[in-house]
Amino acid sequence: MSGSIFGKHFTVSTFGESHGPAIGVIIDGCPSNIPLSKEDIMKNMVRRKPGNTKIATARKESDEIEILSGVFEGKTTGAPICLMIRNEDQRSHNYDHLKDIYRPSHADYTYHLKYENRDYRGGGRASARETAARVAAGSVAMRILDELGIHIKAYTKALGSIVINDNEIDYNEIANNLLSMPHAQKANDALKLIAQMKEEQDSIGGIVECQVTGLPVGIGEPVFDRLDACLGQAIMSINAVKAFEVGEGVKASSMKGSTYNDAFYTTTELDHYGEANYKSHGFSGNAHPLCKRVLKHTNHSGGILGGLSDGSPVVFRAHFKPTPSIAKPQQTLNHNLENVEVSIQGRHDPTVVARAVVVVESMAALTICDLLLRGATSRIDQVKAAYQH
Repeated sequence: MSGSIFGKHFTVSTFGESHGPAIGVIIDGCPSNIPLSKEDIMKNMVRRKPGNTKIATARKESDEIEILSGVFEGKTTGAPICLMIRNEDQRSHNYDHLKDIYRPSHADYTYHLKYENRDYRGGGRASARETAARVAAGSVAMRILDELGIHIKAYTKALGSIVINDNEIDYNEIANNLLSMPHAQKANDALKLIAQMKEEQDSIGGIVECQVTGLPVGIGEPVFDRLDACLGQAIMSINAVKAFEVGEGVKASSMKGSTYNDAFYTTTELDHYGEANYKSHGFSGNAHPLCKRVLKHTNHSGGILGGLSDGSPVVFRAHFKPTPSIAKPQQTLNHNLENVEVSIQGRHDPTVVARAVVVVESMAALTICDLLLRGATSRIDQVKAAYQH
């Protein structure tokens, strides 16, 4: 099964299945001497793990990380990093009655026809359990971004019909509720909606919005590896994501250019490279255009121009479908193409949105980390700086 490797310079390869002995990830291309501890990873694993029955599956997994290689005395060594998470609460017998049935909106049908051998226990490789490995790898990428002053923050923008408008967002509220919603009252309303879905044996989807701040200008590669294209691939690879937007997204198609375009302006303030860098290029004083800070009055483009970061916050959204595993009776087919009715029992999320917030952050971190390291060789002066002492 190909397609389990992501990235070109900072690469991750995930392994394992939902009901196998373990899942994990191998990271290659991580620079040495990045401070990294088990706690750095676990703080994000806790955000994703199951067990809170108000919003998630009752499956009990500690998601305890084992660092098998690539870290010594609290720092990365430059060698491949192997992280493993043992599965502790598999109940494979819960899926015995589904082994010959194509569950609606699952990968059962497509996997069976492609491989003629599918793991029906919780979806096997297609399970959202695989995203635990992505969060582990993303935590390593976040440590690299921390060193550069780049920060990623995602939150639940909408759950079903409950939508938080831009002017209602309270970032301080994100950590105060189970759903990572930046609005206290709407978070309570969303919890009631989830309870209603559970009672009705149904599920609900929603939107995760993400902002990346501190990103320098020029991250991304023109043409095929544009920043937005790479983010799109990363986010769309997450289970249950059905749409991806940058900036105004689909709204841009109905806007006029005079409204959509982000007008530039500048200040006399030195940019984040500072006066030392400015003077190293032979300039004096503080009024040269190259040293002025370039800003935008609006950010309809979502911080990306021509596929490259423009220095303003990168803003994108991931739209998640409702969880397909529901107890409500549904019509489907079995392997013999006979009409059957299925009711999916067991431990399933009434919504994946809340647990997916940290997965979105992790995939964004992996994407940006990879492009940052690739971009470090875009100019000869940067290559010289790395090798001339």
